[in-house]
Order: sequence, then structure tokens, then C-alpha cells
Amino acid sequence: MKTFAFAVMAFLTLEGTAQSAGVNWISLDEAQKRMVKEPRKVLIDVYTDWCGPCKIMNSTTFEDPETVKYINKYYYAVKFNAEGNEVISFKGSTFKNNEFDASRVGGRNGTHELTKAIAPVNGKIAYPTIVYMDESFQILSPVQGLYNPQQIKPVLTYFGENIYKSKSWQEYSQP
Repeated sequence: MKTFAFAVMAFLTLEGTAQSAGVNWISLDEAQKRMVKEPRKVLIDVYTDWCGPCKIMNSTTFEDPETVKYINKYYYAVKFNAEGNEVISFKGSTFKNNEFDASRVGGRNGTHELTKAIAPVNGKIAYPTIVYMDESFQILSPVQGLYNPQQIKPVLTYFGENIYKSKSWQEYSQP
């Protein structure tokens, strides 16, 4: 009986660790499949391999236990390399990176068509950009810049809990 109790405790410990280990990143294709059964908001982390702030956000904000728990509860989280060479089918269109140069992998490269379609703010692309989408993959807002856990929490809540439907960001974010 002690062995059984120990095995259950070990499983529960491992199960809890797996769930809190980090954001459950999935592909955009997988998010589209899951959306059919369980609609959720979508958070797309548009990053590049060379982006210092992207790396900081990945190792701090996206490792913060409260942030991870919130994202995993309310969002399908997608990592998207803004300069990658992946061909993406999204909302009936195909997106690719016609400017991709294999000799520049790891450094600055051409910008993917999907990045150009979802990530610009006032016509400019910057990294990192978190693109928030609703359950129909409609863009709610691309948000550019490095956010620590305390800074991203109000943004996650604003979209994740549908506050954006009743208040402007200015109304919501004022003390």
C-alpha cells in the first residue's frame, strides 16, 4: 500500500511539474485544430533568433509561474519565428518567406509574409511582438516590446477575460 501511495504522490508531483514547467507552446496549425473543439484566445509570440529582448522575455516572462498558468488557462500560445522559412496555412491563405536566405540563419533574415500580415503597429514591425487574437483568429491587437511579468499581466487579462469588449485600453489601464 505504501508503494502505491508513493507512486501516486510521484505521479501527482510530476504531473504538477509538467503543467507548471512553462507555456504550452503549439504551432498555429495545432491552434487552428484545437479551436474547433475548445475555442480560446490566441497569443502569438512573434520573435526572431537574433532578438535580445525576445530571449529575455522567453527566459523571464514566459517562465514566470503566474504568467505561465494564466496563458495556459486562457490562450492557445503560438511561437512564430518572424524570419523563418516555414510555410503556414492560416485562415484560407498560405504564407511563406520569399526573402528567406539559408546562409543568414541565426542572423537577420527576410521577413515572413505572416509577420507582415499580423504584427505591424503603425506600419512598423518590431520584436518581440505579441499578437492577441480572439476565438475566430481576428486580431485584437499586436503589442510590441519587452514586457516583464508585472507588465504583461494587465494585457493578458484585458484580452483573456474579454475586458476589451466593454472598456478601452485607456479606461482599463488608468489607476
